[in-house]
Amino acid sequence: MSIPSTTATGNDLLTRERQVRHQGSGINAGDVIGCWQLQTIWPKGRSEANAFNGWLLRSLGACLEIREAGDDHLRLRNAVNLGPVTLQFSGPGELSGGRPLLSFHFEQVRLTLGAITLLQRSLPAPAAMRKPFFALIHRDASGWLAARGRGGGLALWTLRD
Repeated sequence: MSIPSTTATGNDLLTRERQVRHQGSGINAGDVIGCWQLQTIWPKGRSEANAFNGWLLRSLGACLEIREAGDDHLRLRNAVNLGPVTLQFSGPGELSGGRPLLSFHFEQVRLTLGAITLLQRSLPAPAAMRKPFFALIHRDASGWLAARGRGGGLALWTLRD
């Protein structure tokens, strides 16, 4: 089943998610490397996308960048932009399990205006049981990724060129 990012529905992703829970997704670290532009979000328990939140996050250029960090670890950077202002969170992550889970935590928050850093702070590590994660549902060769977050919502990203 191929789900083009422009027509994906919450029900399509729920069907695929049920399959992945039993069979796994086969997604590995190499499959998630890149800069992922958030396209659509479905709140927990809803099959209809939240159009306003999706529009707002797309307008702010919400992007999840995932890089290799050696020894099977990843480095994540989550950012939004409003003109020359960028708010970004960064920290380590890793994939585990057959579904798999992309668990991570942010060690640093940074606010910049162009090349000028306005704020940079270290963030405390969360307790192991409170660590954020994405349960990866599908990575399509056409350039989209679907996942369910710790809060229960579904997200669909497209790979930025």
